[in-house]
Amino acid sequence: MPERLAETLVDLWTPLIILWITLPTCAYMAPMNQPHTLTTGSPLGLSRQSEELRILNRSKRGWVWNQMFVLEEFSGPEPILVGRLHTDLDPGSKKIKYILSGDGAGTIFQINDITGDIHAIKRLDREEKAEYTLTAQAVDWETNKPLEPPSEFIIKVQDINDNAPEFLNGPYHATVPEMSILGTSVTNVTATDADDPVYGNSAKLVYSILEGQPYFSIEPETAIIKTALPNMDREAKEEYLVVIQAKDMGGHSGGLSGTTTLTVTLTDVNDNPPKFAQSLYHFSVPEDVVLGTAIGRVKANDQDIGENAQSSYDIIDGDGTALFEITSDAQAQDGVIRLRKPLDFETKKSYTLKVEAANIHIDPRFSGRGPFKDTATVKIVVEDADEPPVFSSPTYLLEVHENAALNSVIGQVTARDPDITSSPIRFSIDRHTDLERQFNVNADDGKITLATPLDRELSVWHNITIIATEIRNHSQISRVPVAIKVLDVNDNAPEFAAEYEAFLCENGKPGQVIQTVSAMDKDDPKNGHYFLYSLLPEMVNNPNFTIKKNEDNSLSILAKHNGFSRQKQEVYLLPIVISDSGNPPLSSTSTLTIRVCGCSNDGVVQSCNVEAYVLPIGLSMGALIAILACIILLLVIVVLFVTLRRHKNEPLIIKDDEDVRENIIRYDDEGGGEEDTEAFDIATLQNPDGINGFLPRKDIKPDLQFMPRQGLAPVPNGVDVDEFINVRLHEADNDPTAPPYDSIQIYGYEGRGSVAGSLSSLESTTSDSDQNFDYLSDWGPRFKRLGELYSVGESDKET
Repeated sequence: MPERLAETLVDLWTPLIILWITLPTCAYMAPMNQPHTLTTGSPLGLSRQSEELRILNRSKRGWVWNQMFVLEEFSGPEPILVGRLHTDLDPGSKKIKYILSGDGAGTIFQINDITGDIHAIKRLDREEKAEYTLTAQAVDWETNKPLEPPSEFIIKVQDINDNAPEFLNGPYHATVPEMSILGTSVTNVTATDADDPVYGNSAKLVYSILEGQPYFSIEPETAIIKTALPNMDREAKEEYLVVIQAKDMGGHSGGLSGTTTLTVTLTDVNDNPPKFAQSLYHFSVPEDVVLGTAIGRVKANDQDIGENAQSSYDIIDGDGTALFEITSDAQAQDGVIRLRKPLDFETKKSYTLKVEAANIHIDPRFSGRGPFKDTATVKIVVEDADEPPVFSSPTYLLEVHENAALNSVIGQVTARDPDITSSPIRFSIDRHTDLERQFNVNADDGKITLATPLDRELSVWHNITIIATEIRNHSQISRVPVAIKVLDVNDNAPEFAAEYEAFLCENGKPGQVIQTVSAMDKDDPKNGHYFLYSLLPEMVNNPNFTIKKNEDNSLSILAKHNGFSRQKQEVYLLPIVISDSGNPPLSSTSTLTIRVCGCSNDGVVQSCNVEAYVLPIGLSMGALIAILACIILLLVIVVLFVTLRRHKNEPLIIKDDEDVRENIIRYDDEGGGEEDTEAFDIATLQNPDGINGFLPRKDIKPDLQFMPRQGLAPVPNGVDVDEFINVRLHEADNDPTAPPYDSIQIYGYEGRGSVAGSLSSLESTTSDSDQNFDYLSDWGPRFKRLGELYSVGESDKET
């Protein structure tokens, strides 16, 4: 209302203001509908004194009009007269010339320099330029001298309604939720009019709807669009086209108008519940389907879209709730039924489920329309399939003593065909899990037997896999792991836990602990190890040492007296019998070596050699170091001398066609057998002419003398070898630098430490050719293959 009141006041006062301005110049003007005239206050042609007197008496300027108006868009055959310039100094004698300058002078506006008439020679557009500022001046026609200072005036372009309203941002798009109440605001639009908003009603706009009723309405002045119908349903119609008109001149006839379009889209709300397409679904599934496999899909349709159509699916009832589950597929908006537990056709052939679909996002405004959920029945039929055998247990644990007899039964596995047409089962062992073939299984009843001896100390656990195969269909197989634990029996005697060597001080006291030893047993008794220690029966009354059992299952060796001397006896050997607590108990004898040593007053061992004992006590440490340095120097000189002498000897010459295959070693040592690593290099015998014929010997004198052992008779040497050995012996006898203990290696003894004894065939000439090799099967699995080879040989001989 204030805006309309202001526009009304402007319309009423504008003519009054113009009339008030034009009254003083009524004598010089044409009527109101004629062009305007500008006059000045001084006539031309008066004397100078009269002019000065007139100037002194004049109270205002000669120009009495300073503003003109011209209508825009005026077009006619002749230029339009805008107004007339006139000064009161002009007596009408045509001696005054009028000059016009400023905006558009000469191009848009043209003046008659005699009459002062101003014409517009071009069509004017107020929307391009609303007013022009010009300067008027009266000058003498002959001298061009100004008769009065220049005066500015304004020519305003009066507006006419020549521009229609325009929607610069159209076409428009808007959204409104469906089911909205009556009068819900949708959007507002705005039109612009290039005409003068303060003059007349050319720019006064009124809005209306040409198309889109009765669904929408518009405020005429504010252009706010609202819903005209309540509860418009998106599912019935989603999009509406509205045509809007803006008309100037306040909407009166004769005004100009412009239109635009508005597309209104109804947005979705959750006003529809889900609904299953059918009330009963049928699915079938084989009984051997993999767990987690999709059985089928159900879908509840929802007329809503987006999150309003999202539903969650659940199994709410039925006899298969424990075997099946249903999940929601967010992309397809359906429910996927999957298998949770294995099916068995022989147990149950069909299941019935009741599933429910419920909207996730509920709009409380529409809760009164009923529950936003729906239910359907699902019937699942189980199809029979040929299933593999089923073991009675998923795993088996068996136990067997390590001394169990061969072919003894250590356990049994059972399996059955779950199909109605039951097929016989055949059992076998996956040999990839039993590479040494230590076990067998009965193909018919699944009994597992022992094929080779067991040793718990080598392996406590054996893990094998039993295979069950249907006889009617070999492709149907099952596997089951079988863990076999080997139980311990007392088959290993105890022994020292380490290689002990005790040291006894010469200045020791009676009862002093010389050494503490402990024992170990490879067996593993249930109640732990408990050892009994004792001396040999013939050494129970040992005059030098005694033993004492400790609480921690160890043994202490004590000296019975003092006064031990290295000169009398340097080493004592003390055999100790160790027995375990097994049933039956086992025992072994371990020997402890006790060395007599020289010790300091606080019991620290200093020397255990006899030579060190006889050294003069008065020698200082420096003297001992000097003596030791001299001895080392002499040894170096002797070694250098012997080396130089050996380089001067002639090399041993052997015939080219001789090829000696025996190693030459000192003859007083029967060789180490499997442990011997001190043999001569065979290359020496193969190349006797080489420059390395006089390399230093490896012959050394044994440090310790062992008890003589009975060896096997050597093989008679060949003729070539005898000749070669005689040559070498002859050279050694004539060589003053050679030691006198040359020897030859023989192969009649395999050495110490071999449980097999001698396997040499060198004595075959002295024994009967028919030998019994049954003892090879008692040596353990490492000689199994050798026993099989010799057994085969014997069987061949018998056949």
